[in-house]
This record gives sequence, C-alpha cells and structure tokens, in this order.
Amino acid sequence: MPICPRGHDSVAVDYCDECGLLIGGPAPGASPAPAAPPGPADGTGTPGGTGEPCPDCGTPRTGRFCEVDGYDFVAGAAVGSGAAVGSGAAPTPPAGDGAAPTPAGDGAGPAPAAGGTAQGWQLVVTADREHHARMRAAADADAPQVAFPAFYPQRRFALGADQVLIGRRSRSRGIEPQIDLTGPPEDAGVSHTHALLVPTPQGWSVVDLESANGTYVNEAADPIAANTPVPLADGDRVHLGAWTTLTLRAG
Repeated sequence: MPICPRGHDSVAVDYCDECGLLIGGPAPGASPAPAAPPGPADGTGTPGGTGEPCPDCGTPRTGRFCEVDGYDFVAGAAVGSGAAVGSGAAPTPPAGDGAAPTPAGDGAGPAPAAGGTAQGWQLVVTADREHHARMRAAADADAPQVAFPAFYPQRRFALGADQVLIGRRSRSRGIEPQIDLTGPPEDAGVSHTHALLVPTPQGWSVVDLESANGTYVNEAADPIAANTPVPLADGDRVHLGAWTTLTLRAG
C-alpha cells in the first residue's frame, strides 16, 4: 500500500487519502526539488514533469493537465471553462482513412441543438461486477485487492452543453468534478481528475486525462490512449477504477 511523505497509508496511488500530499513527493519541510527545464516549444509536453507552473494556481506541470485545477497546458484553458481539449474547438475524429473506429451501437443520437451540441444525454453510474473481475484478473499478484461494494445505488447525471470532468472531489487541492464519483462507497482506483466528456455535433467523446489506472470503453482489453478523444454512442460503457462503469444514454 502506498505511503505518503508524512507516513500515512493510502489506498489512492497519486495523493494521500488522509492529508492530500503527493505520494512519492518530498517530506514536509524538505527543500523543494529544482524545476525541470521547460517542455517542447510546441507545448505538448510529456508526462514526468516539465516544471512549467500552472497560470491559475502555480502548481508545477507534470503532464498535460494540472493536478490541482485541471488547467490544460496545451489548450490554455481550465477544465470546465467551456473550452474543448486541443485547439479550442470541440475535437472531432479525423476524416478519411484516419477516422476513429465506429463505437458499438448504431451511432444514432438526438439531433444536435443550436450551437452544434447534442442535448438530452445522461450518464448512468453503476458498480460493475464484470469490470471488477477483469481488473482483478489483470492486477499484479501483490497488488492490494479492492473489494466490490456491498451496496451501490445507481446514480444519474444529466449532461448539458459543456464538457464535464469525471473524477473524485479533493477539497485540499480544489478539484470539484462535475461527475463526482466520491463515495461512500468510494472506488479508490478512480483518479481525482480521471477523464473528460467532450460534446461533439454527434454526441460525446471521452478523453482519458493520464489517469493512474486507465479508462476503458465497452469490453476493450486495453485502455484508451491518454489525451485522445474517443467517440461514444448511445449505450456505450466507460469503465473506470476498480469497479465503476458509466453508461451513456440519449434522451
């Protein structure tokens, strides 16, 4: 089980469940590590830390998105501000031979509303035994086992016209996801800033935000690539953490 710099045991592998310190970070009172040199000129950056401070909160950059407030270093906007991932417009799959594979289902959804964003969608959150079994089978033998919850009532979230952050709330770091998967019961395998739902003219796409345990769509054996929009259709399932499944519903 991970141990934070203050000596607390933590189920979460990124930040301590008890005090919020970065797992593997310097102990309180220790001299801060020097900032790494700036990332590539194109602003894409790579996981591992460039040291570039977030313009909103000053936290050193460790990937594309700020760990505290979700600021997108590539798009130059905070998560939830209404700006889409990438160039500032809602991402769409490339045309031609490079088009993304068509997701399960017939791809039909509600007609786009004014402004090009589909309305009337819902996200249904459930505890999924099949996903839990798949994650346990894929885990290392010495990895801590996350028990399936004895009771988890179905939860529904209405989706509007803006992109929404999926994760777990952290008041110590100012993270307030619109799709808040904080318990009880709580799936500790869900990162605080885990994934992003982005509206498109056809419906929605999901983007993994370099989460610790990955984001899976339907029954795919491998997680989706980080920072890459994957289109979703009515009925598609997004699997997070140890046992959480989110099902997209139209209308």
